[in-house]
Amino acid sequence: MSEKQLLKGNIAIAKAALKAGCKCYFGYPITPQSEIGEFLSLEMQQKNLGYVCAESEIGAINMALGAVAAGAKAMVSSSSCAVSLMQETLSYAASDELPIVLVNVMRAGPGQGYIYPSQGDYNQAVIGGGNGDYHTIVLSPSSVEECALMTYQAFYLSQKYRNPVILLVDGFLGQMAEAVEIKENPYPEIDNSSWCLQGADNRPSRKIHSLEPNQDKLNQHIINLNKKYHTIEQAEADYESYYCDDADIIITAFGSMARITKAICNHYKKRGIKIGLLRPKTLWPFPYQKLRELSKKTKIFIDIEMNSGQMLKDVKLSIRDDASISFIGKPVGDFLKFEEITYAIDNIIKESNLASL
Repeated sequence: MSEKQLLKGNIAIAKAALKAGCKCYFGYPITPQSEIGEFLSLEMQQKNLGYVCAESEIGAINMALGAVAAGAKAMVSSSSCAVSLMQETLSYAASDELPIVLVNVMRAGPGQGYIYPSQGDYNQAVIGGGNGDYHTIVLSPSSVEECALMTYQAFYLSQKYRNPVILLVDGFLGQMAEAVEIKENPYPEIDNSSWCLQGADNRPSRKIHSLEPNQDKLNQHIINLNKKYHTIEQAEADYESYYCDDADIIITAFGSMARITKAICNHYKKRGIKIGLLRPKTLWPFPYQKLRELSKKTKIFIDIEMNSGQMLKDVKLSIRDDASISFIGKPVGDFLKFEEITYAIDNIIKESNLASL
């Protein structure tokens, strides 16, 4: 058993990537994720692995495209406005069914924004900025330990489904240090020899490209992709439930905000008010079904995010008209404080049928 270490989220991701079998890393420095590339620049060279500080973010993601096409496990890390530059290649990778792992350690936007904490890339990750019908799997850690564990998961799911995976990390979490044990990779290796490009020695040649002039073939390709996405939605939607079973109010939050809301739940429990937390661990696929089930018995939902309400629409789609939904948010800057959140929740309680509590 390895000892616990005091690590930033960024370093935990880098260490876990190596244990997951990452053979190639491509990146370009941008705060608040630069420590990932800085750490790997030494470690990967010492291990005789592929490391490139690319000339641009566009260069980095396209280098990864080539590496994974040749069968290598490859990772790219960047942040927000720089990830915007990578959207075209993510669409290519989804169509080509190539398992790129992309780490986005978020900063404030829109545009270049600044390095303030924010969760403003939910839409970018979940909906995507590339063209066509495609999905990327999106994982959302809420602790440094989960940064490592979800890095393992990202590599595994990308290989299992031959699909890009985004590890969406709050900038706050990437820079925060916690005591963590970097455990061994719990996932099995996936054999990619049936599709990767490693030379047509004693086998028919292969090609990987997204261009398809034949309308019928392109339609069938997209239909097949959507069958895969349906399988992912059924098998991989994941969440954390905290005091939700008999809750009068359920909070939805992701990433670092979920850590704060656990303290909120504990605070109200002492006051005799039952408040639970439903945290999506996968932002896509989103746990619609679980929230739908909860909305049958809990009639008050509160969504808390460090943005203007990007996950809110998915929560609304889940609960439909079966429950009320309020939003507590802030686009950028210092994270919402305990007192700010409880003040807003107290007002919601006063306006609801729970006012007697």
